[in-house]
Amino acid sequence: MFVDNDSIVRKIWGRSDTVLFIFAGAAAEFAVNKAVDWLYFTGRLPADPLGRLFSTVNYSRQIIFSKRADALKAIDQITAIHKGVEKNRGANIPDWAYLDVLFLLIDYSIRSFEALERKLSYTEKIEVFSVFQRVGERMKLNGLPADYEDYLIMRGRNLQQNLVSSRFTTDLYIQYKKHLGNIRFIILKQVQLLLTPADVKKLLPLGRLCWIYPVLAVYKMLRALKAESFFKNALLPNTYKLQIQSMDNEG
Repeated sequence: MFVDNDSIVRKIWGRSDTVLFIFAGAAAEFAVNKAVDWLYFTGRLPADPLGRLFSTVNYSRQIIFSKRADALKAIDQITAIHKGVEKNRGANIPDWAYLDVLFLLIDYSIRSFEALERKLSYTEKIEVFSVFQRVGERMKLNGLPADYEDYLIMRGRNLQQNLVSSRFTTDLYIQYKKHLGNIRFIILKQVQLLLTPADVKKLLPLGRLCWIYPVLAVYKMLRALKAESFFKNALLPNTYKLQIQSMDNEG
């Protein structure tokens, strides 16, 4: 296996609500990353922002829950897709842009689990880092951190250097609202306020935290009683409902 059966990473990515939180954090950070124009180049992101983000989530889960050979094949497929985009555009995706995506998957895996479950131990955080570090190594990414401490330094630096509010940011949030609808869009922004680092928050039109904490407390209580399904399913986009529900059946 690429990821051990008893790994904390499987527990994090084995619950649909945790994955949706990761999705929410990624949606925020993609919108302000300086390299977001690469996601616009193919036209897929503005045309179907939820589908584009879910594809990132699905590749991550495929790697985490597959046998080693299948996981490596999935990583190689990701590399091939990006190389194809680079060839079509006649330019290379910056090394830091690849690292930013890898780093945000590490960060929001930790933040999402801690928001919904409990604080992770330092050892568990290192385990999360190690799994995605091995993904980066397979992709032959340049400039990977030496260890978890180095990652934390690089993550902080990249948040300061690689984020900007642009016309892509504005357009993406218009598309999020269009594809989610008003209620889900409001919930998305509250979750993003809960999860995202300060460097991301200050560049986004998220408003302010108001009701997410009491709602999250009630949801966690329902979750403990295994009675959260109706509440969760009512909020899921119909297009992805079955796909999201199936996440709870893996791991």
